[in-house]
Amino acid sequence: MHARSAKPAAPASGRLGPGLSAALVTLAGLSAASAVLAQTPPAATAPAAAALCMACHGPGGNSVQADLPSIASQPRTFIENQLVLIREGLRDVPSMKAVMGTLDDAQIVELARHFAALPSDAPAAPAVPQQVLAGAEIARKALCGTCHLPNFQGQSQVPRLAGQQQAYLLSTMKMYRDKPDPGRDTLMSAPLRGMSDADLGRLAHYFSQLGR
Repeated sequence: MHARSAKPAAPASGRLGPGLSAALVTLAGLSAASAVLAQTPPAATAPAAAALCMACHGPGGNSVQADLPSIASQPRTFIENQLVLIREGLRDVPSMKAVMGTLDDAQIVELARHFAALPSDAPAAPAVPQQVLAGAEIARKALCGTCHLPNFQGQSQVPRLAGQQQAYLLSTMKMYRDKPDPGRDTLMSAPLRGMSDADLGRLAHYFSQLGR
């Protein structure tokens, strides 16, 4: 439900725009670099750029701000793809532009690998049992676990929902339901279409409580 990695469509002419072409080439390079890094043990220390990430996304990538997402334990490929899309301007995140403009492909791979390996431990509001049960039923009917996995920990290009900030999940699902931002995966619009704000709130509360 929460932002899957984007797969922007080609223009009607069938030709890819220069920004998209560059991003696709970069993503292919990242996949190759990631495969190499996967054969080596994790670094003993955090990448230098990790401190910049944690300034907003919280200690260890666990957000302490309701409107900002946690990045700890997100799938590595998902993190890589999102960072490339932001760096190349295919996702417009003004607060990250200055940071992403300084990072090369190797640094992005290193950051993704680092945060994917960290435990998810963001603070959450107290659970409301009725909301949790209602959210679980909505998730079951919407087949959210098909892509995000039954434990909602995400996989590959599909993000982790378990333990994510509730307010961030809610605002992101509303965005997908109403009008996906540029660079977002429009496949998320269909399962959310027709859901009320109240239902999305129940979903967000349910996901935020998982893994506690």
